[in-house]
Amino acid sequence: MSSTTDKIKGAANEAAGNIKQSVGKVTGNEKLQAEGKAQEVEGKTQRAVGGAKDGVKNAADAVKSKL
Repeated sequence: MSSTTDKIKGAANEAAGNIKQSVGKVTGNEKLQAEGKAQEVEGKTQRAVGGAKDGVKNAADAVKSKL
């Protein structure tokens, strides 16, 4: 997956997780709240992976330009 794809999917998972948490709070559904929190964390991780991929690519590009 590209870094952009990781970032987009991560943001979508974060948003969906936040919605699940909110619905869980409103309805008193602790399981839905927990699922939402897990999905939010997964999204943050995906976004971090996308950022790391960008960093690696930028570092590799910098090395190539110096050769």
